Amino acid sequence: MDPYDVVLYPLMTEVASRMLETENKLVLMVSLKATKADVRKAVEELYEVGVDKVNVVITPRGEKKAFVKLHPDYKAVDVAIKLGIL
Repeated sequence: MDPYDVVLYPLMTEVASRMLETENKLVLMVSLKATKADVRKAVEELYEVGVDKVNVVITPRGEKKAFVKLHPDYKAVDVAIKLGIL
């Protein structure tokens, strides 16, 4: 899948901002067709970072949310600033 089709938009809530700062995780809304491997590849290509782990969940609204833990060499806060969400 094309990385731009996988990642729809970043999600920034109070809980997501706490995860960003304390756990080095990004919260992204992704395509329903995307797998964990697709999300990992897309994040690595789009944001030029290393990914340690990807967890996905289907929300009650039928959307797919991905929690992406970045490699310790990279800071999620820096990615959020580059995206303009922080």
